[in-house]
Amino acid sequence: MKITQDSTLIARTRRHIFRNTLLLLTAAIVLTSCDSGESTVTPQISILQETTMPLPSPTEVVTPSPSPIPTPDPYKAPLTGLGIEAPITARPIMYMVENSPSARPQTGLTDADVVYEILAEGEITRFIAVYQSKVPAVIGPVRSIRPYFVEIGKGLDAIVVHAGWSQDGMNAIVRLKVDHLDQVYGDDRYYWRDKSRKAPHNLYSNVEKIRQAALDKKFHVEWKNPLLKFTAPLDSKLEGQVVNNITIPYIAGYKVGYTYDKVSGLFQRSMLGEPHKDKVSGQIIEAKNIIICEASHQILDKEGRRAVNIHGPGKGYLLQEGIIKEVTWKEKDGFIRVSDTTGELGLLPGKTWIQVVPKGTELTIT
Repeated sequence: MKITQDSTLIARTRRHIFRNTLLLLTAAIVLTSCDSGESTVTPQISILQETTMPLPSPTEVVTPSPSPIPTPDPYKAPLTGLGIEAPITARPIMYMVENSPSARPQTGLTDADVVYEILAEGEITRFIAVYQSKVPAVIGPVRSIRPYFVEIGKGLDAIVVHAGWSQDGMNAIVRLKVDHLDQVYGDDRYYWRDKSRKAPHNLYSNVEKIRQAALDKKFHVEWKNPLLKFTAPLDSKLEGQVVNNITIPYIAGYKVGYTYDKVSGLFQRSMLGEPHKDKVSGQIIEAKNIIICEASHQILDKEGRRAVNIHGPGKGYLLQEGIIKEVTWKEKDGFIRVSDTTGELGLLPGKTWIQVVPKGTELTIT
């Protein structure tokens, strides 16, 4: 109650002062006008009033719009199962890529849909790199072909790219009527040499040049091979042994390793304990699926050339998502497929590496 009385008294006092002040000002103006004889001018009196500052309006809470759900690609790449914007009907291109120490690091293996690694002669392995969904600008070094490599190319209905051959390899090309391009014998314009390396470890090509060669030579271009079986990661979980690292001991200086990266869900490849990287990009070679196939190997001559059974069936292993599972492998419809007692096992969408090893090869798993 005291607060109300004080407030009333203050208000009355303010009104009284204001009224007296106004009367005094009016009188002064009248007197001044009379003395000077000038016309009376009514002054404009600005009355200052107390104002109340408006309270700040509350900050508007903006609800973020939900992120749009990306539209899935309408098609799948035949050899990787990954989404693509347009269907692929072009034939795969299969390159013979060298793996001797003088050829490392290679270029373009990171862009291959599928890569096979198989022993050639002596104590070397060779890569069969298959390209369909990617168009790398450089692939190589390119080297010579062997008969079991030709059989893989025939099964895939691929255009085979090589530089030279063993006699058995050329016999297989003729017998199986495989479309191929040989840099040594007539097709040099579709290749080039890298002067920063010594021959013969410096021969390269690319997809664009080979597509043009196929047109020049009137190879058939449309591909109708059966699709691979792919399984969505959430639909299937491989049952087997956990694997963080695996070592595949090819003979001499060809010890291959893979390390599982939990973040990417991919296996990262190494050679002799060092990351296996692309020469140009520096990117580590990675795979979503690894198939290890035990196959019979037979040495044919004093040069160490071999016959390798790439058709199966045989014992093998499938590696996916940090798990290794024992399987049976067999070539069917041009591709290595794996199965267990339930039937064919699907690959996960992504790149696949196929390691063909002699029977009885001992793997190291940690």
